[in-house]
Amino acid sequence: MKIKPCAKINLGLNVVSKRADGYHDLETVFYPVPIYDEIEIREATETKLEIKGQPVEGDAEKNLVVRAYRMVAERYTLPPVHIILDKQIPMQAGMGGGSADGAFTIRLLNEQFGLNMSIAEMEQMAARLGADCPFFIQAIPAYAEGIGERLSPIPLDLSRYRMVVVKPPVAVSTREAFGGIKVKRPTRNCRDIIMQPIDTWREQLVNDFEDSIFPLYPQLADIKRRLYELGARYAAMSGSGSALFAFFDEAPSLEKEFRDCKTWIL
Repeated sequence: MKIKPCAKINLGLNVVSKRADGYHDLETVFYPVPIYDEIEIREATETKLEIKGQPVEGDAEKNLVVRAYRMVAERYTLPPVHIILDKQIPMQAGMGGGSADGAFTIRLLNEQFGLNMSIAEMEQMAARLGADCPFFIQAIPAYAEGIGERLSPIPLDLSRYRMVVVKPPVAVSTREAFGGIKVKRPTRNCRDIIMQPIDTWREQLVNDFEDSIFPLYPQLADIKRRLYELGARYAAMSGSGSALFAFFDEAPSLEKEFRDCKTWIL
């Protein structure tokens, strides 16, 4: 069987406190984006991971897809499997590709092998893989608190707009992003702001990581500025970067823009 993990963006991202365990508490709105990886699982004589598309560095056993399989196999009887991951979601982009792959692997195993896990059980298992993994179990718009694992669905539909995603050849590590962050509570919560007209977002809906990352990578600030020049209703960096997204009434022409970047019009 196959499944298509989706990407996500963050509509506002506020780092509100640092925890005793070294993590940070966040407030953000996760929104699913139709850029997809693909995962196929076949029964096999031994468990192995095959990666297509974008190359993925690192030990296969540490990949969230394999970790998800091992975790589910600790609780349920599963055969060895051949997992084929076709990697298309941009990496180190703040779009949650690795987290999506781990969570969607749990979903696929549940369906393929009739495990009858509930949404709550799958979200609990996904939380063991990473902070934003539980979001991808349902992959519906949600307000997230804590380290990103406490989710509250919200009624948000942005399908009337054309979304543009721009991913420059820049990789921002999570460690680098958090290294320069300044903890503070926002004047207004992002959950409330996104319920306002989209034209009010530019001045109110902020991603705290932009303050620390844009000085390190001025190209990202330039892309955001150019998206507004092209007529974006709202533009921002997603997560801890380095992808930027924008919403337009009509899709702009990108043929002469962002020549060294990967772009999507959705």
